[in-house]
Amino acid sequence: MSSTPHAAAVVTAGSFLTLHYRLAGPAGDIINTFQDKAATLSLGTGELSPAVEQRLIGMAEGDHATFELPPGDAFGERNPEMQQWVARTLLAQMGDPDEQYAVGDVVQFPTPDGTGSYAGAVVESNATAVRFDFNHPLASQPVTFEVQLIGVL
Repeated sequence: MSSTPHAAAVVTAGSFLTLHYRLAGPAGDIINTFQDKAATLSLGTGELSPAVEQRLIGMAEGDHATFELPPGDAFGERNPEMQQWVARTLLAQMGDPDEQYAVGDVVQFPTPDGTGSYAGAVVESNATAVRFDFNHPLASQPVTFEVQLIGVL
């Protein structure tokens, strides 16, 4: 009786993955799961950007790779319209009325339908409003994407 070696599972468009990954820009890591428990995610659900997901297609279980993505490729270009002023009265209704907003703070906002959230970074504030940048922190930046595939389903 002959046994054939088990072929490693390969990532396809709808794969469910267990992996360690790191996304970094010029200022360092934005997310890094290598020191923590592995992440699980499904391709095509928006958990990773399409450009990052594309790098995973065709990789096999057990593979470890690092990709350098050019500026704007991973998370698009910075959009000036994604910087918006939010009235302090609205911020008080949504959260803690005594909250202090410092430049660099990241604040989670509920989506209009209430099923999710999105983040904005404080870039400026005055007595009546706070200006948030809703661009991805790595928009218009070169990105290093490192991945170690643990499992592919």
